[in-house]
Amino acid sequence: MNWRDIRGGWPEYVPVHQRLARAKERAVKQAKRAGRTPEPVRMSGRDIATTFWGQSWCKNLENYSDISNRLPRGKTYARNGSVVDLAVSRGRVEAIVAGSMAYDIAIAISPITPGKWRAIKRDCATSIGSLIDLLSGQLADDVMERLVRPGDGMFPSPREINVTCSCPDGARICKHIAAVFYGIGHRLDTKPELLFLLRGVDQTDLVAAATKASVSQAVRGTSAHALAEDDLSAIFGIDLGASAALMEVPAAAPRHTKSAARKRPAKAKKPGRKPTAKTNPTAKKKTASPRTSTSQRKKAAKKTARRTKPR
Repeated sequence: MNWRDIRGGWPEYVPVHQRLARAKERAVKQAKRAGRTPEPVRMSGRDIATTFWGQSWCKNLENYSDISNRLPRGKTYARNGSVVDLAVSRGRVEAIVAGSMAYDIAIAISPITPGKWRAIKRDCATSIGSLIDLLSGQLADDVMERLVRPGDGMFPSPREINVTCSCPDGARICKHIAAVFYGIGHRLDTKPELLFLLRGVDQTDLVAAATKASVSQAVRGTSAHALAEDDLSAIFGIDLGASAALMEVPAAAPRHTKSAARKRPAKAKKPGRKPTAKTNPTAKKKTASPRTSTSQRKKAAKKTARRTKPR
């Protein structure tokens, strides 16, 4: 009897690098059929996650008592690159993990309930200044803790998670699924918006709700940042008190137009009198020059001729 028969027909050992190569080849084929490229989880160093969102996901994962005993082995798989493909879509994660074979994992996560989402937006109102601050985890500690608070935060509870794996392990959470969970935490380090995609909500709603609440409180004057009347006067260049007073003054009576006010009625002419032409007393009267007869002109011409005749 050889050792193979003693082992009960177990498959022979396959080196890790060969397992990874086979799983990667399968991942390429499946991703190509889906019209995308594989998205492997690659880690450098011992840390699974280094940012707020990734670390908070892993911490919440380790609080699940029913899967805690499977997590250490899954963490090893995630670190050594066994998660050769991990695709996140709305409410769903699909992955391929290299084990003794290439295993298919599917994780379905229920969308966050409308009531819970409204409560999160209400509690975070006026505290979220921008989407960049939200996704980078640069908000106040109490706001970020509210977003990831166990039970009523952004992270799903165990009953909101449904998992399947093609491996023969009968446990609800096998090491391959645990590796994918850690792969999600690592992916949130660089793409925190995927958490909102998984829960079926839009992260911009938080910013919009906070902006709306801030404007509403500023207008009502119920917040510490409310604008005083002096501030509004300085911004818009008007005196709000004077403007209000002017609005209360009753409308004045209509004025006559300028042309109508200056127009005077024409004087009536007295009957029986004819208008006389005005004369200018300083004007000089023109006198007619005396006319010269023909004979006189002839005599004058003869006199002139005599005077000019040479002697």
